[in-house]
Amino acid sequence: MATIPELFSAQVPRYTSYPTAPHFHDGVNGTVYRDWLARLNPDEPLSLYLHIPFCDTLCFFCGCHTSVVNHYGPVRDYCRLLEREIALVAPMPAWLPVQHIHWGGGSPTLLEPDDIARLTAAIHTAFDIRPDAEFAVEVDPRGLSRETVQALAKGGLTRASIGVQDCNIEVQRAINRLQTKEQTITAMEMLRAAGVASINLDLIYGLPKQTLPGWQQTLDFVAQLEPDRVAVFGYAHVPKFKKHQALIPQSLLPGLDERFRMAELARNFLSGCGYVPIGMDHYAKPGDSLAQALESGALARNFQGYTADPARTLIGLGASSIGSLPQGYVQNVANVPAYRALLAENKLPVARGFRLGKVDRIYREIIETLMCTLKVDLDTVARRYGVSKAIFADAMKILEPMRIEGLVSVEGNQILMEKAWPSAVRLAASAFDQYLPRNSAAHSSSI
Repeated sequence: MATIPELFSAQVPRYTSYPTAPHFHDGVNGTVYRDWLARLNPDEPLSLYLHIPFCDTLCFFCGCHTSVVNHYGPVRDYCRLLEREIALVAPMPAWLPVQHIHWGGGSPTLLEPDDIARLTAAIHTAFDIRPDAEFAVEVDPRGLSRETVQALAKGGLTRASIGVQDCNIEVQRAINRLQTKEQTITAMEMLRAAGVASINLDLIYGLPKQTLPGWQQTLDFVAQLEPDRVAVFGYAHVPKFKKHQALIPQSLLPGLDERFRMAELARNFLSGCGYVPIGMDHYAKPGDSLAQALESGALARNFQGYTADPARTLIGLGASSIGSLPQGYVQNVANVPAYRALLAENKLPVARGFRLGKVDRIYREIIETLMCTLKVDLDTVARRYGVSKAIFADAMKILEPMRIEGLVSVEGNQILMEKAWPSAVRLAASAFDQYLPRNSAAHSSSI
């Protein structure tokens, strides 16, 4: 296997948006958001994202906006706030068809069945949910009950994303997430029995105490379960921003070379099992909608990762949730008391956002295309936006060391990730990031 170039030590974003969230600002507020909503095209579909910022235990690796609760009261109160925000947002885009709903967290499966029913009813009352809409939920199999599964299924659940991370008990202890194989198997069985058509499993490499043999055992276990999709994320160790990650000693983390070998092991193994590689870290069965979207050129990337959802508008609901509209991005306040206070005043709980300019859209298309297809034709992009190819000169200079190392090939203005280095796509995409401070330590390792 190839030696890992030093270039991989760079810290770059994951590019679930461009510009990325650190560049959002308070110049975009609830008033701006209300205007953007009112200007949505009634002929275009939209998607909904609902954020549940609670868990019953703290996973040390977690990078999400979430907090641990030891009783259900705060969660129930928060659900009432979500209902209020749904009612506040809905009058503006309510006539647009909704084709995709995603519940994330935190742990959405922490919700009691009655609250699941209330929230799904609120969404269906407020929005035009299409009969064939996808309804996806992130699932924690630890403590998952049949009643919770049945409530989600009754609400129209079509896809479940189950967190597995790693099956090795020593790794699980190091990240404070004890989860038996039996819990994962039981969760899948309950979901399948409830008629959930698509199930994906989420794994993480780069965790403390992980080894290549142990990682292979986790991959073997996942393959035996035959999920429809597998997501293989690299752990982002950023204790400067997520203080609880300091509970993971740096000395226990795999090095850059080991991280790369874990990513490549997963790619080679899952490809050998018949899964289609999607972008840099997803794998899908050939008949899955992600694989079909890749083949048709419709694959997209949003805050939930790779998606077959074509909607240009994503309405974020809940504390810290991020929405994406044709005009730009909006993010709600992350603090639940502040979220509550704004809703009490019938204000959209927006804290910050970003209004997209023409140049932003150009580089966003380049980055998303690279992240999804591992290639991009800059000539095509330049013609579409009516700009000179000269604007890419600085980015091409940044790409040059990657070309010399053999990570990318450059033919004229066509950029293609080399087959041996799909993991370098974030690094290549960062060359087109006009807001990224070079030599920044604000992000995770590029691999």
